[in-house]
Amino acid sequence: MPRADRGLGDVGRDIAIALAFLTRVPAVRLGLDPAAATDLRRAVRVFPLAGALIGAVGGLVLLLGNALGLPPLASALIAIGTIAVGTGALHEDGLADTADGFGGGRTLTARLAIMRDSRIGSYGALALIFSVVLKASLLAAFLPLAPWAAVFALVAAETIGRASIVYHWADQPPARPDGLAGSIGQPDEETRWMTLVYALAIGLVAGTVAAGPIAALVALAAAALATIGFGQASRRLIGGHTGDTLGAVEQIAVLATLIALVAFA
Repeated sequence: MPRADRGLGDVGRDIAIALAFLTRVPAVRLGLDPAAATDLRRAVRVFPLAGALIGAVGGLVLLLGNALGLPPLASALIAIGTIAVGTGALHEDGLADTADGFGGGRTLTARLAIMRDSRIGSYGALALIFSVVLKASLLAAFLPLAPWAAVFALVAAETIGRASIVYHWADQPPARPDGLAGSIGQPDEETRWMTLVYALAIGLVAGTVAAGPIAALVALAAAALATIGFGQASRRLIGGHTGDTLGAVEQIAVLATLIALVAFA
């Protein structure tokens, strides 16, 4: 029986694997054979490309809402909601669990136990509210002046956010070796550098179109500092990374990117 993904090139197949992992799109719809083994550890190199596609979908929804005459904040909220639904709120869940664990646990063991609990607490709820409202407000700031700028800002942010996942994953040891991130294994040095190249190229171009070259460079620097800073906090509080912190760092990098693009536009 021929494999459904045989016609895809290496990069194309990696993007399909990345999208199957990062979104709710069924693997078979992406040209993959669900029964075949997938190398997610290698496919993470194209997470930024998958992020750009996800951001573009959200950007189209943003433009549609704006074209229908919706208020900028409403259009931005619908776009963010579309991305969350399309990705299964994967990163939002990680942000909430991480906020609960970091905020509510007094010891390493307690923090990890709280993060594994599927119930959401006060810190997690506040983190989600803050993240969604701030992202929507920042995107809405672009719409009255240049709707297309908001689209490219979202593409840049989602691209850089997915790259931050790979960096955090490779940079920090697994805090829980039996977890998903720990069982897959950390991305190697070549994968990390390839991810950074993709993120820099797409983030710089999309950020420049959105807000100019200075803002784009500041956004890249802000996201990098936020990613590194969160990684150090994660190592100190729980000993490294988990699947939840991978989601949390994505959200943090997205926010850092958007804040810089708006502030320095």
